[in-house]
Formats: sequence, structure tokens, C-alpha cells
Amino acid sequence: MDSYKDRYFRRNVIGVSVAEFFWGLGFPIVLESTFLQLFLKSQGASSFAIGIVPSMLIVGISFFPLFSSYFSRNYRYKRLLVLYLHLITALSVLIFGLIILIIGNASNVLMFFFASYGLFSVCLGLTIPIWLNYNVRIFSEARLVPSFGYMMLFQNIAKIISSFFILKVVEKYAFSLNSSAYVFIVTGLLFVLGSLSFLLTKEIADPETPKPDTLSFFRHTKESLAEILNNRRFLVFLAADLDFYVILTVLSFYANYATGFYGVAPAIAAGIFVACIYAGSITVNIFLGTMNLLSLKQKFVMSKSITITLLGLLVLIPSPPTFFLVSYMLGCVRAIRNMVYAPSVKRFAAKSDTTPYFSMASILTLPFAAGFPLLFGKMLDQLSYLQENSYRLLFAVSAVLVLITFYLSLKTDYEGTGS
Repeated sequence: MDSYKDRYFRRNVIGVSVAEFFWGLGFPIVLESTFLQLFLKSQGASSFAIGIVPSMLIVGISFFPLFSSYFSRNYRYKRLLVLYLHLITALSVLIFGLIILIIGNASNVLMFFFASYGLFSVCLGLTIPIWLNYNVRIFSEARLVPSFGYMMLFQNIAKIISSFFILKVVEKYAFSLNSSAYVFIVTGLLFVLGSLSFLLTKEIADPETPKPDTLSFFRHTKESLAEILNNRRFLVFLAADLDFYVILTVLSFYANYATGFYGVAPAIAAGIFVACIYAGSITVNIFLGTMNLLSLKQKFVMSKSITITLLGLLVLIPSPPTFFLVSYMLGCVRAIRNMVYAPSVKRFAAKSDTTPYFSMASILTLPFAAGFPLLFGKMLDQLSYLQENSYRLLFAVSAVLVLITFYLSLKTDYEGTGS
């Protein structure tokens, strides 16, 4: 089976990399985005409202994978499912851009934004587990990390290109409603083009047609959950991975910290910060991805060390140069996690269809994943009288949480030795 997959390695790498390139051009607008937080701030959103954005995203990608797991369970081939779900997700962004272009009324923008972003988050939640399962199915285990390295390399090159485009748009038009509308429209169209690239890939089905699963949704979910709760190695990994949601929260707020208190121009935060983030990602994609240096566990532990360091910099020596370095480090951390996550789940699941594992992982981490950014935003509002020290305090608390995940990452058993 693996030799057959390796025969189509180049074709599949090209297919998924082209998809990631087009989606990468749009990601700086809608995901973990400095553009988005500054756009919302320009429309009068509070810190708590901005904190709702990553929480909505996390709820969407945590709860709705359950439905994609159940829906896809009896499909021997997954490619068309991956394609259709990507297209639906793309349309949610495209439609939002068209709506605000047509209404041209700033008073309703936040309402339409949260409705559209909620739909986007739901669609993304339905898409991600099937997409991850598809990727770990079409590549052999030996070439899984390099394949993710290539696809993420293309994605991050696209993100850097996009970040400079954002810089020019913000410099020229600030965050005017019309210019923002066109940015969202173009993003949606890029997502559509990227989705069609999955047609280039070759899917290798399991040798035997799986026995149809006739269980009800609740019975299917219950049995999947029971299997995962009995997998201690996977649960330790999942707890150690919680620092990822700390990173998402930092990404959602640190640009306002820089622009509000340290004299960084909004255009720089929306453009150059993002370029630094993706420069860090590309560095990781090359050395830890395509070159596949270090083991999965070593990469996993390394990401925690970098996170603790960047949080220390934000607390102790915030300054314009520091924010550029922190942006680069954020890119490194996020790239390591994105590269390690799917191969790790595949290893801990030890089965062909890993969709239930990807789905249940999101549910199990949901309370922390959704609650932390909301709490962070709420505390910023409550502690606003402390000015920049409110951010320092909350970044320090974040560092303590990451120290805990660092300890758990050392305990994560990748080799199945029980250590």
C-alpha cells in the first residue's frame, strides 16, 4: 500500500500544495490575522468582541467535526467530500465581502461579520477533519512529514505575498469599507480556486471496502469517544497540545498591544508582522518539514520552548524590534504545530480512518480552546486601567500555562513504550 502511495507522491504533493498556495493567499485575512483584529477595531469592536472571533473559530472547528466524522464514515473515497466542503467554506467569505460592498453601511458591518464568520467557522469545522484524514491517507507514513512540509511551505510563501498586498491596501485605503469588501471578495475567490486543486490528487482507497457503519449519530459518537478515552498516549499528547490555543490568543491580541502602546503603525502590524510570522513558518517548513530534521517528539517539545521565550519577550522587553522577533517566533511555533499534529494523531490512532480522532480531539479541548481567548479579551476590558500592564499580566499567565504543556510534552509517549 505504501509503495503504491509513493508512486503518486509527486502528483499528490503538487495537488495539495497548489491548494494550500491559493488558500495561503487568503489566510492572512481571515485566520489568526492581524488584519482582522485591526479591521474590527476600526469598526468600533471592543476587546471582548475581538476575543469572540477566535472563540467562534475554535467552537466551529471543535464541535462541528463530530458531524463530519459521522457523515464521512461510510465513504471509501474522500476526495469529493474534501472538495465540496472547501468550496462551501470559500463561499462564506465571498458572500460576506459582497454583502458589505452592497450595503455600504458601517452600522451593520459587525452584525454581518459575526454572522458570516460564524458560518465560516462551522464550515471550516466540517472540513478540517476530513481534509486531515485525506492527507494522511494519500501519503505513506515515511513521507508524511515531508509532504506536510512542502504543502505548508507553499502556503506560507503565499501568506508572505499576501501580507505585502495587505500592507499596500492598508497604507492606501486604511480600513475603508469598500476596500475591505474587495479584500474579502478576492479572498473568497482565491479559496474557490484552491479548492479545485484537489482534483489533481490521486486517492488510494483501503484494500477492502469497509463494512458499512449503520450506527446512529449518538451511538457512533459514543463509541468513538470511548475508544479515544482509552487511548492514554493520545490523551497526554492532547493535553500537551493545549498551548496551541494560547498561541491563537496571542495572535489575536498582540498587534493591538503593539499599535496601542509602542508606536507601531497599523499598516506595519497588518502587513510586516504577518510577513515575519510567515518567514518563521517557512524556516520551519524547510528545515523541520522538507528536510525532516528532528523527530516528531523533539519538534513538539521545541515548539513549547519557543512559545515560552516569546511570551517572556512580550512581558519583559516589549518594543518595536521585539514585536518583529515575536512575530517570527509565532510563525515558527505555529508551523511546527501544524506540521506535527496530523502525523502525531495518525501515529497515536494507529488506524486507517483517523477522522474520529481528529473530530474528538477538538471536542475534548473545546472548553480551554474557546474559553481562554474569551477570558483573555474580557480581562483586557476589565483591566484596561492598567494600560499596557494588562497585556503584560495576561501574557505572563499564558507563559505559566505553556510551562505546564512543556512538562506534558516531555511525558508524551511517541514510541509506545509506556514512558
